[in-house]
Amino acid sequence: MAAKQIPEKYAPGYLDNLDGRLAVATIMRERYRAFTDDLGGADRLSYAQRSLVERALWLEYWLAEQEQALAKGQEFDVSRWTQAANSLQGILSKLGLDRQAKDVPDLASFINSRSAK
Repeated sequence: MAAKQIPEKYAPGYLDNLDGRLAVATIMRERYRAFTDDLGGADRLSYAQRSLVERALWLEYWLAEQEQALAKGQEFDVSRWTQAANSLQGILSKLGLDRQAKDVPDLASFINSRSAK
């Protein structure tokens, strides 16, 4: 059964379990694609790197949820927020903040591969 929302506690594979018909699933999957593209493409990343990306996205989402609660005058735990922000910063530092170029074929190779299909 597909999940209707991001889990309150991190669970590996949560992105794959989201109901694809929901806006949050579309947004989170697009963020995953953008994040991995910035690192050179998901196909070039190790399992550990993809796992860190998934965790970073969950933390980013959780932090935004906490900030919305604060803006609405709801309960806000600054120490948990700070710990999560520091964790996200550590993951981002580990993955790197610079965009990586994707491997792309030269034009002749691209044309040849397209005509072979």
